[in-house]
Amino acid sequence: MNERKILIVDDEQEICQLVGMYLENNGYSWHQANNGEDALKLINQYNYELLILDIMMPIMDGWTLCKKIRETREVPVIFLTAKGEEWDKVNGLKMGADDYIVKPFSPGELIARVDAVLRRTKNHDGSSTLLKIGNIEINEKARSVFVTNKELSLTLKEYDLLLFFSKHQDYVFSREQILEKVWGIDYFGTARTVDTHIKTLRIKLGQDADYISTVWGVGYKFGMNG
Repeated sequence: MNERKILIVDDEQEICQLVGMYLENNGYSWHQANNGEDALKLINQYNYELLILDIMMPIMDGWTLCKKIRETREVPVIFLTAKGEEWDKVNGLKMGADDYIVKPFSPGELIARVDAVLRRTKNHDGSSTLLKIGNIEINEKARSVFVTNKELSLTLKEYDLLLFFSKHQDYVFSREQILEKVWGIDYFGTARTVDTHIKTLRIKLGQDADYISTVWGVGYKFGMNG
């Protein structure tokens, strides 16, 4: 049985249950969120193979959610929405969505598109996409990190922080920018949170801690040259 987990994000409970039923009948497991903020919390906790997003939702709409996801993750996204104008479809694809389905939809079309997106974005042998920076190897699918072939035990935010850095090598970010990109724009903590997590991450990286360098008066930079 297919154990791949999919997140459905829609403010209509009936749609979530209907889509979830179709997915279950075709071997997928699923979670649901009713707005973008709740979706981001789940995305930080679980390793989803695919996200199905509505656009018109309270608190945070689908456009904003997709943009935030694309800043740090490469998980496949399908928009499932009543907004069927050509501009909406083009905008959705430009924002990084892998497909765009207009409501009302048929179960067969939905599952066919889900299967097609997963075929395009994943290797047939199930192997994971790896990010390798020197001695550091990040497995995005498993949300695991190895340094010189030894797995590190990282918290969710330590992992997200390292993944963000690895995808933005040699860029200098202020603490405020890191806080927004990794913790989210609605996080109410202080920039000191970034310093604390970078300190613990450096300790866990050991001899490879120099990949994260402090740029005095500005913030932090990640790269093989420090």
